[in-house]
Amino acid sequence: MPSASQHTDRSRTTLWGYKLMLLLAAAIWGMGTVVIKSTVDEFPPTLLVGVRFTAAGLLLGAVSWRRVRSALDVGHVKAGAVLGLFVFLSYWANSTGLADTTASNSSFLTTLYCVIIPFLGWAMTGVRPTRYNVAAALVCIAGVGCVAYAGASGFSLRFGDLITLLSAVFLSFHVLFTAKYAPGRDMTVLTVVQFLVSGALGFAVGGVTEPWPDWAALSTDTWISLGYLAVFASCVALLLQNLAVAKVPPAPASLFLATESVFGVTFSILFLGESLTASLFAGFVLIFAGIVISEHFPQRMAQKGQKATAGASDAPQEPGAGCTDDPARPTTESEDIVESGVSMR
Repeated sequence: MPSASQHTDRSRTTLWGYKLMLLLAAAIWGMGTVVIKSTVDEFPPTLLVGVRFTAAGLLLGAVSWRRVRSALDVGHVKAGAVLGLFVFLSYWANSTGLADTTASNSSFLTTLYCVIIPFLGWAMTGVRPTRYNVAAALVCIAGVGCVAYAGASGFSLRFGDLITLLSAVFLSFHVLFTAKYAPGRDMTVLTVVQFLVSGALGFAVGGVTEPWPDWAALSTDTWISLGYLAVFASCVALLLQNLAVAKVPPAPASLFLATESVFGVTFSILFLGESLTASLFAGFVLIFAGIVISEHFPQRMAQKGQKATAGASDAPQEPGAGCTDDPARPTTESEDIVESGVSMR
């Protein structure tokens, strides 16, 4: 019979396995930014969103058909349609922005959704951001300033950078509305619906605003890129995230997923030959520091509060004690989604 220490070691090993899943998902999404950057010159960005998410929705729907058939109802369709709209808007902005900015800039600017969420949540729910959220926002603003610094020519954010920031806003809405619609619904079914809605919007908008690609003339590299985005950057990475976030607490989970930006910059330098100036590096460091401040410290404080509350509950209480609302209560599943910033990318 295994000892307690052996059981603990085995549990830690298993937990690290789930953390590695999050790192792999982040790496896949980081590489996805590079893939989109190398594809938008040959394939229109809006239609790229249509192809990617239609294929991903059909694939995920086929794999989970029994689950979809048994759980699909009007509520799932309506919620999935709203989420699909934000998926389309965020990826349309991201793909369009990559036509006019570097993959490195896109990786870090998109990740700002982690910092934006508390402030949008304040507007939608009335829950005030913490001092850590405010500090993180100020640090990230300084980081964006470093990214915009162009040396002797001063500060300048290109159109691609600005629309990529818009992508981060849409991703923030996606996370908040996911938290709203997730309770009581099957997330796999919601994901299939939002993939298909996003894909349909991509084809509808792209078919009107962009030239239709010559499918027969597409290079092998483009077909491989489309396959990577549909299969790995959508279905596989999402599966890894969903498996892992069920086991890893929100704070470390969000930070592991935030390494997507680091992977994105690394792959951009390795595969696209992008250069990393001192100003850009400083900006990326500040943005990543802001994400850590926004995600890690509030969770640590909440965990300390939960431990303190648990210790107090073990002590003898007078009749009627413990009937008031507990500010350090465990969070619900939907609150975990908001606090962790976990999102489909």
